[in-house]
Amino acid sequence: MPTLKSQFKRTVDIARDTGYSVQQIRNLERAGVLPPATRSTTGYRAYAEIHLHSALAYRALAAGIGPTEAKKILQAMHTRPLAEALALLDAAHARLHSERIDLAHATRAAESISTEPITDVHTSDSMTVAELATALGIRPSTLRHWEAEGLITPDRTGPQGARRYTPNQVRDARVVHQLRAAGYRIPHLRALIPELNRPHRSEDIRSALAARDASLTACSRALLTAAAALDTVVALTDRR
Repeated sequence: MPTLKSQFKRTVDIARDTGYSVQQIRNLERAGVLPPATRSTTGYRAYAEIHLHSALAYRALAAGIGPTEAKKILQAMHTRPLAEALALLDAAHARLHSERIDLAHATRAAESISTEPITDVHTSDSMTVAELATALGIRPSTLRHWEAEGLITPDRTGPQGARRYTPNQVRDARVVHQLRAAGYRIPHLRALIPELNRPHRSEDIRSALAARDASLTACSRALLTAAAALDTVVALTDRR
């Protein structure tokens, strides 16, 4: 017959069952990700099922939305009204949904842009930094930042070295703009851009967008895993 003592777990048990170290479990408790542990008469921590599932929920949430947001949700689960904690979770799902919509738009736009033929090009077809920024709906400083990061390098003309974007550079800037809108980070783009000058650039863009889609899918799966653990946390605290 189970005893009261058998209902509790040691720090090492929670660490083993969640894939964290003993110190990480203590840190999570200190941060409010786990509720305060019960202490024995000799000062040892005694954890229960709610600590196990809180740690599992945090691990999954951190994989899906990052440790900062995951910590806020778990802290709210233990200290705030349930509706407030669920609102934070809803916001995370909404952001992910928005990113998926942006990715879908970017995929269609990038596919179209990357295959546009550029023929009968004239010098007058080039654009200034201000003209291109206006056409893309971004600030000129954004284009200068992309240049500093090695993404798009315009030509320099005149004694002052004014920036002029050729039609090819304009097309590349449009692709970068769409990939950035889809959530692609600068370091990833820096590695991708040289490939855009290869003959099969549309395939490279398609692969990049597919990788982003896979990343979002992994985030969705992580949130799904977290939801099961969070539901158990709610049930264990008997919150409505």
